Amino acid sequence: MVQETHSGRRELEKDTQSPEDTLLNSPKELKRDRLERISTESQYRSIFDNAVEGIFQTSLEGLYIRVNPALARMYGYESPEELIACQPNSHNQLYVEPHRRQEFQSLFATQDTLTQFESQIYRKDGKIIWIAEHARAVRDENGDIIYYEGFVEDITERKEVEANLQKAKEAAEAANQAKSSFIANMSHELRTPLNAILGFSQLMLRNNNLEKNDRDNLGIIFRSGEHLLNLINQVLDLSKIEAGKISINLKNFHLYRLLDDLEDMFGFKAEEKGLDLIFQRCADVPEYIRTDEVKLRQVLINLLNNALKFTDGGGVSLKIFALSEGCLQFQIEDTGVGIGPEEIKHLFSAFVQTQSGKSIQEGTGLGLAISKKFLQLLGGEITVKSELGKGTIFSFTLPVEIITAGDLDTKQIKHQVIGLAPAQPVYKILVVDDKFINRQLVRQLLQPLGFCVEEASNGLEAVDIWRRWHPHLIWMDMRMPVLNGYEATEQIKSTAEGQATVIIALTASVFEEEKTLVLSRGCDDFLRKPFRQEEIFEMMAKYLGVKYIFAEDTTVDIKENNASGDIIDDLARLPSALLAELAQSVEYVDLENVKVLLERIGDENLSLSANLEDYVNNFEYEALLGIIASAKQQLQ
Repeated sequence: MVQETHSGRRELEKDTQSPEDTLLNSPKELKRDRLERISTESQYRSIFDNAVEGIFQTSLEGLYIRVNPALARMYGYESPEELIACQPNSHNQLYVEPHRRQEFQSLFATQDTLTQFESQIYRKDGKIIWIAEHARAVRDENGDIIYYEGFVEDITERKEVEANLQKAKEAAEAANQAKSSFIANMSHELRTPLNAILGFSQLMLRNNNLEKNDRDNLGIIFRSGEHLLNLINQVLDLSKIEAGKISINLKNFHLYRLLDDLEDMFGFKAEEKGLDLIFQRCADVPEYIRTDEVKLRQVLINLLNNALKFTDGGGVSLKIFALSEGCLQFQIEDTGVGIGPEEIKHLFSAFVQTQSGKSIQEGTGLGLAISKKFLQLLGGEITVKSELGKGTIFSFTLPVEIITAGDLDTKQIKHQVIGLAPAQPVYKILVVDDKFINRQLVRQLLQPLGFCVEEASNGLEAVDIWRRWHPHLIWMDMRMPVLNGYEATEQIKSTAEGQATVIIALTASVFEEEKTLVLSRGCDDFLRKPFRQEEIFEMMAKYLGVKYIFAEDTTVDIKENNASGDIIDDLARLPSALLAELAQSVEYVDLENVKVLLERIGDENLSLSANLEDYVNNFEYEALLGIIASAKQQLQ
């Protein structure tokens, strides 16, 4: 009995032993396992309670089973117990969008883990925050989900930053769109009337019966229009650059000839100011290159012109180096007034001029800004060093492709069209434009030569006339009421008969993308306003095979013409620098400078000046260039 009692007491004592007492009376292996398990559980509890991120377990219905203090604080509760006790009957109500819980569960049908599940939830105080959940499904031995567990990040701050960045992006895109709309509208509104001014001036100048005074007045109108167009193009160029709408037009050309032309062009100006002008190129600078010749020329003209403008003593130099096989460096140095350090940081800003520039009161303050933008587009960089009273050095790099002489682009010589060659079909031309003056311009250009011309003021009229009249070619304006040029072109080109009709877009847009757009909508080609007469004739020759009768070509066998021979002899007596600058100005239709040069020539030879002026007033630029070239040959 005593033994049983004792034995029973021992059993009771055994049952009431603490884990520590058990460990003291257990084998060593069992003691070690129990200690490791207690230590692991203690570590887990410490991590769970002290984690910065919220940790959770939820039931299949979405109710929290277990949460840590960090998650309670994240949701605005004082303790995990309060969050579990106060949670809504369904976890769906914590999500701002209730369907998110269903989406959360459906994702586990095909996967066991989930990362970056982003949602908005309500805190206890009603505030909405963004969270990202990372979870896994805990399954039983049969593979059925028992509960979900994981952790939660508060990503509200990141979402706010993303939202602000998105707003800034949308604002920037809206600003660029506004710039694009401005450019498109201003281009159309400014270039359209200029098209009429320049076009009708050219038409009237074709009349050989004009009095000299009337011809001179028309010449002034045309030259003023050309000058205005150049100014508009410069401002629009800058706007296009800033809106990301300008394009690069790569071309194969003779670099040495470009440099020689510039040296001749500016040599006369340097001579007038008593300055030395030095052009130097290293032996390894390639003779023939491929890049955007127009933009490179404009950059060099801007920099050389500025250097000469602000230099009164000493000289200006242009040096060209080959940094590598595909990269050139240009350096323009002057001994002029220099630029103050406080002004250099604003030097390439649009419409900003230095103090010396303001004192001279020349230019718009756009030259350097456009030069920098052009070089950036071409992959180059420009830098400046200057010291007041000592001079300035502009340097820029330019990546180029080296080519051979056989890769050069050839130029077509343009002649004045005076009629249609015999034995040709009667060509029917439809002119579509909502502006009467633009339609009249094309009609008066084509009809006297023998073309049959009809007009339409919008796309709807154009389609109707096309159906009944079947024109060979349509000059199509793109911006018109009722039905625009894009839609009219698509309607015509959607038929088999329409595929045989040539449609050439006429537009005042300055965007290069406009060309891609009109071609994609069915137009066969693209011509910008204001256009030159020869461009119209060349297009019709290209697509219809039209043959013309041309005015007598003074560039052909020019020495057989006694009058031209006298002009050549007189030109050959001019200073070589003046002759070179005249050729440069004529080639680039710089009519303002041509006028100045003709006045200088008139001081020495009034008859020669008058003869040259006739060529300019009749737009016989190619003929005039041929005469100048012949005069240069006499000098060699």
